[in-house]
Amino acid sequence: MFNATFSSKFSRSALALAATLGLGVPAMSAQTIGQTTVSTAAAAPAPAVTLSAPGEPLYSSSSAETEGPTTTITQASLVPAVPNFAEFMQYGGRPRGGRPRYRGANTNPDGSSKYLFYGGFGFQQPVGNTYKYFAPDWGLQFGGGRQFNAHFALPIEFDWDEANLSKSALGNQAYIYTGDSAASDNGIDANAHIWSFSIDPRYTFVGGTKDGFGAYALADVGFYHKVTNFTAPQDEEYCSLYGCGIYEVNSNFDHYTSNAPGFGAGVGVTYKFSHFSNERFYAEARYVFVDNSQRSGYTIADAIAGEPYSGSNFFPANSNRTTYFPVKFGLQF
Repeated sequence: MFNATFSSKFSRSALALAATLGLGVPAMSAQTIGQTTVSTAAAAPAPAVTLSAPGEPLYSSSSAETEGPTTTITQASLVPAVPNFAEFMQYGGRPRGGRPRYRGANTNPDGSSKYLFYGGFGFQQPVGNTYKYFAPDWGLQFGGGRQFNAHFALPIEFDWDEANLSKSALGNQAYIYTGDSAASDNGIDANAHIWSFSIDPRYTFVGGTKDGFGAYALADVGFYHKVTNFTAPQDEEYCSLYGCGIYEVNSNFDHYTSNAPGFGAGVGVTYKFSHFSNERFYAEARYVFVDNSQRSGYTIADAIAGEPYSGSNFFPANSNRTTYFPVKFGLQF
């Protein structure tokens, strides 16, 4: 009896517990499955690569799917840009539009070069009193220095201007030396030149970094060295292994120099050949005044008058104040 009752009660309890557990397990299973489904969807990583049409995002993530930052990469962004060599040479790889990016230590903020170099060839034209004894001749010019922006530069310049004697001045000197004005009959000749070192501040008011034509103004202050040499045929002896001989050479027999400060001013025009180059053709003309100190000497008037002279300056014109127009054509870099 006891056993039957206990067995009956135990069986009912076991059935109740099994029923409770049986109902709980599907519910927990369903809840677990639902949670697993949601969790799986939330945790599932986005595909590594998603192809899309050109211009559409290839990689994308939505805020509904992930909590991290959104990254978008298009097909166009994956295509490597082809470098433009010409623009790289001109602009240092920076885009042509917008505010310029600098090309480094050799470029100013406005895109101009920090340094200016130039060289030219041309002629000089004496004016004023200088025209009475000097003749037009060729000249050279080289310069370079700091360029602070597209408008202002401060180069240092070297100039060499030939200035041979005029025909009348050479005849006068022949008369002074020999008493005969026919210089060619006496073989007397002359050569002269002026070389200088100067500082030449310049201001470019048209052009700058732009293409095509430009214009600038300049000033000039520096040291000028004026030289005149007189030559005549002279016999000289030359010796070799086979013996000695006499030959005739044109040698200096009189020499004059004059050092003085000089000043000048002028204008020039430029033309930039290409948008992708820094070279410019230039042509300039300036007026130069050299403040030589006049020295006394023996002149053609004294020679004609037969005045006695015990000095050694037979060409006082070399120490005259000098004025001339140098004109040069060349290239700027």
